[in-house]
Order: sequence, then structure tokens, then C-alpha cells
Amino acid sequence: MAAEAKEDKKGIWSRRDFFTRLGWGGFAVFGLATLLGFVRSAFPRVLFEPPKRFKAGDPKDYVLGEVNEKFKQEFRVWIVREETGLYALFAKCTHLGCTPRWLPAENKFKCPCHGSGFFKDGTNFEGPAPRPLDRFKIELAEDGQLVVDKSATYSMKPGEDPDDQYPQSIFKA
Repeated sequence: MAAEAKEDKKGIWSRRDFFTRLGWGGFAVFGLATLLGFVRSAFPRVLFEPPKRFKAGDPKDYVLGEVNEKFKQEFRVWIVREETGLYALFAKCTHLGCTPRWLPAENKFKCPCHGSGFFKDGTNFEGPAPRPLDRFKIELAEDGQLVVDKSATYSMKPGEDPDDQYPQSIFKA
């Protein structure tokens, strides 16, 4: 009788064997996914954050009247040299935090999100931005290089000369 039951079986597995293996396979996949979730949580996704202070080169490297975008990508900073000295502007619109673009032909910064416009010194003159661009502390290191300190942020007040508000935000060169 047992021999007859075995002969009735079609294929390599019976229905019972198939569903048993399917159940154990599903249990194994669920267990493996859970284990991978626990292992992944042991290694959190940490974003790289650039240092708060960085060296920006020699003051002579900066051309009078130009906006240097060398540090915009990595540190989100523009360094500008004018008659009054060098200053570091935060490349972040004061409206919603978008990154404005420097337009050398128009001699202004223009935010692509909502159209805020800023003069070269960071003063806002158009659009919804409530105040000028922020500045960072800039000073000369012992080795003669400029050091930008992003931990010292100066929020400029509208309608006032940015150079007079925070003397630490400009390096007289």
C-alpha cells in the first residue's frame, strides 16, 4: 500500500513537501531580512561634514573686484575681494536656503528658487529674501594664509553697511 502511494506521487516533491519547503524558505528570508536590518543599524549613515575652519590660500591669490567660487562646492562659501578687504559670504539664500548663483555679467548673486537678488557684498535688493547673505569670520593665520571660520556666522542687518556691522567678517588686506 505504501508502495502504491509513492508511485502516485508526480514530480520530485509531493504537495506537502512543496508547501513545507516554501514555508521554511519564507521564514528564512524573513529572518535574514530582519538580521540584515539589525546589522545595518550598527553602521549609521553619516553624512560627511566639512570642517568648520579651513585655509583659503594667500590673500594675493584673490583678484580685486572678483567673486572666487573655489570653495562654493565643498564649503558653500564665496570669497570676495574689494577695495575694503576680503570677506567670506555664505552661499545660502536667507529666504529658504537655496544656493544662489554668481552672475558675473550682471555683477550680482541670483537665487534660482524664488528670484532673490544680492549685490556683491551680500546685500539683498530684490525678491523675498528678508536680509543680506550671512558672512563668516575671516582672518590671517600665522603662515600668511587666510582662514575662514564657519563657526562664527554674522547675520547682516538690512539697510546697514555690512563692513561696519561686524569688523571680524572682513579682512583688511
